[in-house]
Amino acid sequence: MQSAMTFAPFTLAALEGTQLALIAGIIIGVVILLVFMAVILNFGGLWIRAYTSNARVSFFELIGMKLRQVNASTIVDGKIMAMQAGVGTDPETGITTRRLEAHYLAGGDVPRVINAIIAAQRADIDLDFDRAAAIDLAGRDVLDAVRTSVYPKVIDCPDPAKSPRTTLSAVARNGVELKIRARVTVRTNLAQLIGGATEETIIARVGEGIITSIGSAANHLEVMENPDRISKAVLQRGLDAHTAFEIVSIDIADIDVGENIGARLQADQAEADTRMAQALAEQRRANAIALEQEMRANVAANRAGVLLAQAEVPRAMAEAFRQGNLERSGANGSQH
Repeated sequence: MQSAMTFAPFTLAALEGTQLALIAGIIIGVVILLVFMAVILNFGGLWIRAYTSNARVSFFELIGMKLRQVNASTIVDGKIMAMQAGVGTDPETGITTRRLEAHYLAGGDVPRVINAIIAAQRADIDLDFDRAAAIDLAGRDVLDAVRTSVYPKVIDCPDPAKSPRTTLSAVARNGVELKIRARVTVRTNLAQLIGGATEETIIARVGEGIITSIGSAANHLEVMENPDRISKAVLQRGLDAHTAFEIVSIDIADIDVGENIGARLQADQAEADTRMAQALAEQRRANAIALEQEMRANVAANRAGVLLAQAEVPRAMAEAFRQGNLERSGANGSQH
């Protein structure tokens, strides 16, 4: 142990400055090599995949994504899809790594946005990355919107999935009820998708237009003979204004005749009038009975007055006898 301690100072003293620098360089080189190997192991596959696809993603960008907690695989795959489809070639307006990272960090769905842009390009629809990202961040399904623009979808009016009623009920001017089920074909209006009204607004407006058109018809037979008049009248109203959809067509799928609302209302009115007349007659009868009772009371009162007056006559005669007026009158009469 003592010989080792005496040998160590001798060894360190024997080392020159160049040897220390060489050892430090070797240590730094080993550290750099280890870091390089770690970077290669973590990002080598992504970099090679991006390089072979002409996506142009550097190691520094991949390391920055790792530090910013961005899923590098999602960004690289999205950029590869964009470059292969030919929608990310413009460095100013195209799909860059920085834009993809920003959309990912904002909570957007990067693969869905890329697929929507590719589908729009194939369908010759004007849709850039900024608008697609804004639609996605607004909570709309941008890929479904593009597909609906290419393949219009059909909406039932009323929608049985959102309403317990399966038909619209409207009454013509002759009082006959018609039950109608319509089908509305719409396609997405990408220019108004952000801030535009949804399918519920389209269904409500179409239902209102159908009810108004039937209500203005003079006869329910006119509607049943020409159902297309309803479709034309509703389409002319411009019901798709300020909505996220464009109405392609409105088709009347089914028409059924319901109740005769007018006749029922007339019967109800007649019954109400009858009850009112009966009530008025009953009131007049009650008034007549009350008047009759009042007259009987007056007659009884008058009879009582007569009886009182008749009762006064004997009293007056007795008073006259008591005062002797009745005797003088009799004597004078006899003398006379």
